[in-house]
Amino acid sequence: MPAGSNEMIVLVVAAVAVISYFFGCFNGAVIVSKYILRNDVRKHGSGNAGLTNFYRTFGGPLTFVVILTDVLKAVIAILLGQWLFGLVTAPQDWQAIWPVLGKYCAGTFCLLGHMFPCMFGFKGGKGILSGGTIAIMMDWRIALVVWGGFLILAVITKWVSLGSIWAGASFPFASWFVYQNVLILIIAIFIGGLVVWKHRGNLVRILKGTESKFSLHHKLNGGTSK
Repeated sequence: MPAGSNEMIVLVVAAVAVISYFFGCFNGAVIVSKYILRNDVRKHGSGNAGLTNFYRTFGGPLTFVVILTDVLKAVIAILLGQWLFGLVTAPQDWQAIWPVLGKYCAGTFCLLGHMFPCMFGFKGGKGILSGGTIAIMMDWRIALVVWGGFLILAVITKWVSLGSIWAGASFPFASWFVYQNVLILIIAIFIGGLVVWKHRGNLVRILKGTESKFSLHHKLNGGTSK
């Protein structure tokens, strides 16, 4: 590995940020609905460019295309981030967490791209599918906490949003449990905070008892689901 000069480290971090952001911008729900179905999902239901709103609006096998797109972009971004960070020698104080830091950096900007895609007017999804993939890519123990709580809450309450809020809120705690590093914790708080913040409207509706519950039946051309 080449020596990790400050300039090289900054260049690598910038490259990971830009590449991961643009990977994140490839929002499956928007691409499939707008360019294949010719019916932008953001004009239906909650207006959110995410998997739940896509399924409620259109359903069908194209839902799996949305899932595949949002999962693969996160996987590729994180693997590239880890690889690019490996091209430079980490500062001495960061050597133990350097590969993990590459993954967290890539995951952060991929999630930002998903939520705020520049090519789609910065109107993207809430990041739960891509965020869940990021959790899996970080560590199986983090994935167990994030996905385990998500599935339990979503199945019991039928509020996907409640499971999503758990996923975002639990991510920093699980990251600290696994890595016990302050820098990783700060990034994890930012990632988890983004997910929770994007679901703030859902949280208000949950508290009011007006949040829509998930059903395997979808509503063609959008419904009133939020």
